[in-house]
Amino acid sequence: MRLFIFTFILITFNACYSFRGIFIDDEDTFYVETFDLRAPDAPATIGITFRDELIDKIRNNSRLNPVDIDPDIEFSGSISRYTVSPIAPEPGERTAINRLDVTVEVDFLNNLHEENGWKQSFSYFFDFDSDINLLDIQNTALEAINEQLLEDIFNKAFTNW
Repeated sequence: MRLFIFTFILITFNACYSFRGIFIDDEDTFYVETFDLRAPDAPATIGITFRDELIDKIRNNSRLNPVDIDPDIEFSGSISRYTVSPIAPEPGERTAINRLDVTVEVDFLNNLHEENGWKQSFSYFFDFDSDINLLDIQNTALEAINEQLLEDIFNKAFTNW
């Protein structure tokens, strides 16, 4: 009897709740627009890559379905900052470490619950030795940066913490 009650409760709550703390209805749909490129030094494909990775993050971590027409949830925004700056100066006008800093502006629109919409900037960085050319580690750096940015955006959109 206890097993039956536990199974019933688990099935009932699993329809709307994930054990990751994410609250999403089963029927919700989403759309992610390509992120505009407003950072002049960023790679030309960064907005498309970021969009694709955000779609994958949502699909892999929720029950939302991607659609192109009449979505319940919409993401749009821009890559607003892509800069490299020295962070560890050494004597003789040299730096030991450089930092790649990326900022993404995100507009989140919830068409089912408009009061839950928001607009926010998300930033993250990747430090690398100044002797290394950025182009040699750019893909690795962007993977690390995007992983954190995507996690932050996903958590902001789908958790009620």
